[in-house]
Amino acid sequence: MAGGIPDIDVAGLRRIQLERLRDTLRTVYAHVPHYRHAFDAAGVGPDDLQRLEDLARFPFTGKEELRQNYPFGMFAVPREQVNRVHASSGTTGKPTVVGYTKQDLDTWAEVMARSIRAAGGRPGDIVHVAYGYGLFTGGLGAHYGAERLGCTVVPVSGGMTERQVQLIVDFGPRIIMVTPSYFLAILDEMENQGIDPRSTSLEIGIFGAEPWTDQMRREVERRTDIDAVDIYGLSEVMGPGVSQEAGATKDGLHVWEDHFYPEVIDPVTHEVLPDGEEGELVFTSLTKQAMPVIRYRTRDLTRLLPGSAFPAFRRMQKVTGRTDDMMIVRGVNVFPTQIEEQILKIEGLTPHYLCVLTRPGSLDELTVQVEAHESVPAADRDPLGAQLAGQVKNNIGTSVRVEVVAPHALERSLGKAKRISDRR
Repeated sequence: MAGGIPDIDVAGLRRIQLERLRDTLRTVYAHVPHYRHAFDAAGVGPDDLQRLEDLARFPFTGKEELRQNYPFGMFAVPREQVNRVHASSGTTGKPTVVGYTKQDLDTWAEVMARSIRAAGGRPGDIVHVAYGYGLFTGGLGAHYGAERLGCTVVPVSGGMTERQVQLIVDFGPRIIMVTPSYFLAILDEMENQGIDPRSTSLEIGIFGAEPWTDQMRREVERRTDIDAVDIYGLSEVMGPGVSQEAGATKDGLHVWEDHFYPEVIDPVTHEVLPDGEEGELVFTSLTKQAMPVIRYRTRDLTRLLPGSAFPAFRRMQKVTGRTDDMMIVRGVNVFPTQIEEQILKIEGLTPHYLCVLTRPGSLDELTVQVEAHESVPAADRDPLGAQLAGQVKNNIGTSVRVEVVAPHALERSLGKAKRISDRR
């Protein structure tokens, strides 16, 4: 059955992982010059993996290694066997390129179908896909997964927000797959058109591609009456569908560990941390053919927890920050999602915000620009700003300036939200 969750116990899963991990290490050592040189430099080889814990002896992979081997140097099969390539946005330097064989695309469709089923989707559902299509993996990943499950796909992509609303009203989808920030823009447009978001056919929202908080979940569910669940993935490992939150429990994302082996490390010492401790998430491919990655550093901060809805598969706690979007403001580590959490506690403020970093003198300053709700008179915005500044100081431990701006004053994102503007 497409999208079925394997009926397996933890011991059986560990045996599968060890066998697949050994195969992957042998493959990259034999066919990817970067890994052969990196393993040799670290003094390890594929045969040194006797237990899963031995993976800690092998070197990490990061974006820099992928860029150094741009475009196809990390492929483990001849380029002619690669059926598709995707690439990151490449905001700094060259983009990171990833490749997929026919079997990789089949695996990806299957883990995405599994994810949609875990969220509550079923064959025959209409799925409105508002992730971007193209080199970004979100749209096509969601698309082929929904088709694999037996759903009817509406491949809208991002943008044309008025039309998004029209198609939701006219086509009656049960599921929407979209970034949480763009879903907020869709909700705003619904309300502008006089449509109550709670009156639509939508029952499930599968949100990913950017960190979002449980406070955001509650805000979305309050406005829509849908079940808002989290999906996780990254292009370098596969795309969306690496892990998925179960709609029945909403308690973190089950990692599909038969395809992706997770570790959590201390981002400074690189030590592997035990389950339950927070650190940086690292993934190793177990079944990828075209471009397996070994110990890929995601920069995402989370912890691993025991499985719940699917007991054999560990859960990863909701990602609420990245090591590379951490702001250090006068010695205090601040993540955008921490700011978002405080915003959502204040009636009259919306989740549309931007963290602006400046350095007017010798010290960094953080200004939070946040939109007021349309019901808030202009004269009442400053008190809301003072309230937010106080909550940030009391709960996060740093002083910020707050500018409460008019509704729709901040630029809307059609994909991943831009939460930090560094003007130093």
